[in-house]
Amino acid sequence: MLDLLALAALNHLLAATPWARARLAPFAGRRARLVMAMPAAALTFRIGTDGTLESLGDAPPDVNIHLPAGAPLAALGGRDGILRGARIDGRADFAEALGEVLRHLDWDVEEDLSRLVGDIAAHRLAGAGRAFAAAGADSARRLADNLDEFFRYERPPGIGRAEAAAFAGAVALLRADANALERRLGALERRPV
Repeated sequence: MLDLLALAALNHLLAATPWARARLAPFAGRRARLVMAMPAAALTFRIGTDGTLESLGDAPPDVNIHLPAGAPLAALGGRDGILRGARIDGRADFAEALGEVLRHLDWDVEEDLSRLVGDIAAHRLAGAGRAFAAAGADSARRLADNLDEFFRYERPPGIGRAEAAAFAGAVALLRADANALERRLGALERRPV
């Protein structure tokens, strides 16, 4: 069900960008899988003759795009952030075209809203949404800066010298015990039965 919703959303974006459909059309019939680590999800699709995406099921893909666990958070930083840490394998020409299209797809929220509520209300709602997203991104950036400062100056990560020395001593004792056990096992093996 989520696969169909994701494909419908991507096809909606493709419908508004003829250049993207034209870029994908030569790869009609080729299959791709978009795998997201967190939350664990995979979207498998095939390119249609018109450059749109079609549901495919579980057939083996020509291209796999593995998104890192941080992809949803990277999306807050812009659409380029989503594919920044992606690992792509498979047919190079198809992977390149697919990556280019995915990087440049853009949703015109204001246009879609104008069909529902009119031009003026859509403009105001889109502006409020952009301001809300900017405030969220700014808050996330400030939180990251504050955590960085806290761990750098207030509570440095890692362990102190005393803890490191105690750990090294425990490792040395364990190593000595393992060597003694190894010697005893060797003596037992050499003993006649």
